[in-house]
Amino acid sequence: MACSIAVEELSAAELLLRAAAMVPASHYLLAGLLLLLVFLYNFLEYHLGGDLIRGCRGNPVTLTFDPASKIYEGVVSKCRILHGRYLATPWLASPHFQTAFLNFFGNPPVFNYRRQLFSVHDGGTIALDWLLPSDVAGGFSDASRIIPKDDITPIVVVVPGLTSDSLSAYVKHFAHAIAKEGWNVVVSNHRGLGGISLTSDCFYNAGWTEDVREVVNHLHREYPKAPLFTVGTSIGANILVKYLGEDGENTPVAGAASICSPWDLVVCDRFITRKLVQRFYDRALTIGLKGYARLHQPILTRLANWEGIRKSCSVRDFDNHATCHVGKFETVDTYYRRCSSASYIGNVSVPLLCISALDDPVCTKEAIPWDECRANKNIVLATTAHGGHLAYFKGLTARSLWWVGAVHEFLNVLHSSPFMHGQKKTLHPGLHSSLESSIDKSPYVNIMEDGMVAAMKNEGEGSSNTLDLPDDKINHDMRSENDFVVSDPREPITEASTDPVHEVSPSSVEKTANETYSKLIHAVMGPMKRSTNQLSRHYRTSIWLLAYIAIMTSWPFIGTLLNIFRRKFKGSLPASLLRR
Repeated sequence: MACSIAVEELSAAELLLRAAAMVPASHYLLAGLLLLLVFLYNFLEYHLGGDLIRGCRGNPVTLTFDPASKIYEGVVSKCRILHGRYLATPWLASPHFQTAFLNFFGNPPVFNYRRQLFSVHDGGTIALDWLLPSDVAGGFSDASRIIPKDDITPIVVVVPGLTSDSLSAYVKHFAHAIAKEGWNVVVSNHRGLGGISLTSDCFYNAGWTEDVREVVNHLHREYPKAPLFTVGTSIGANILVKYLGEDGENTPVAGAASICSPWDLVVCDRFITRKLVQRFYDRALTIGLKGYARLHQPILTRLANWEGIRKSCSVRDFDNHATCHVGKFETVDTYYRRCSSASYIGNVSVPLLCISALDDPVCTKEAIPWDECRANKNIVLATTAHGGHLAYFKGLTARSLWWVGAVHEFLNVLHSSPFMHGQKKTLHPGLHSSLESSIDKSPYVNIMEDGMVAAMKNEGEGSSNTLDLPDDKINHDMRSENDFVVSDPREPITEASTDPVHEVSPSSVEKTANETYSKLIHAVMGPMKRSTNQLSRHYRTSIWLLAYIAIMTSWPFIGTLLNIFRRKFKGSLPASLLRR
């Protein structure tokens, strides 16, 4: 009886504490480990459980395309890999595990590149690393072998990601797979990477398309009979898609692939700082960018804010202190908006396969331009539930990447189909020139196919507008077709004569000078007159519409002047005229 009274006097909290003390400590440890595993499973986005529930069959690949797309009907519909499923390596069943394993290990194949140094128009140097089929055949490889000018073997140009080069694991995986199938591969390293020093004040960035344009045009001039394909990865994919959108039909690229593109840099910038796990990637990318900056400190100290670069803790900080200074951008968001490839998708005229993983920890699925890709008949977007960033490891040993096989199959089918893109050469500049206006102060106009009038720019060496360039040089000087030589008007103009006693009279000199200046004026004004006549002939409706708008908008101003005139001369005008 006394015992029961004592128990009743204990509070509920005390009873709970006593009951908890009776549970063995090992049970608490087990429960804690279980909670930790659940937390890590969700935090690291581990999906092994889901794979097991689905019977280790993987998730199907989702294809987004225009229903009337001939690229899908004639090319992608024949690609078995793109119509299959992707199953990640079981012990790498997390986007973070895959991405980390790719960067720290990667299991890349072993081979050696052939290096070619290519100089661009501004004095910069790009390392082109070649891999030929003979280099991976397993037998004797002739390092001195040169590709003949009339070679018809397809060439695949690879544009690596941010701070990556030809030695990156995923680049070596892809290059080896393509070369093993008999195609030539060339990796276009970014400026200042691949062990090459900067030789100009230009740096690459997420929207710098000039280097890709010059490399592609150079390869097309050197090997005009070889089909040219391009593949971009991560930031390289953003650069590639932007380049294809800028040049439109005026590109020699026959087909292309974009792997894990960021698409919208503003959205990705917000995403990479949103969660704790994404901030690790932001920090890792910043460390890579700062390492790149230290390699070229003498130049960056002169062109950018070196102290700010040194203290940068995020990619945005680095872009604020380095990229915006060198690229002449007002703000970081201005740089991101101008360089995002999502704005250029509508003008892509090349068969383009885009691959993205929905669990990409760096390039978020929120930035994928679904509607824009669906609206362009030349684009097929393939998305997978898993894959990480550029990883896509498959098999128990993780020796191969899924996207490498998918891209190779796509390019192979495209090469054997009639849907490869053919360059349509035009003399007018496209949407490119990238970060600055393409309108120069030249007195020439050009009428494009869509009726727009654009100024013709005096392009120098390396411009994509130049159609006839010598094939035997990488670097050369060439005068633009719009350039002309004007002789000094102060110099006397004389006529050549076979008679040694012949003298030139002042009247003949004056006549010759007048004829010369007339020809010169005609040479300057001729293109403008022809362009104006062509514009007025083909677009009379537009001219009359502009005239109507001009009259209607200026009529209130004319009415005001008439009222002022009427009040000023009210006393001097006849009464009958004023009543009117």
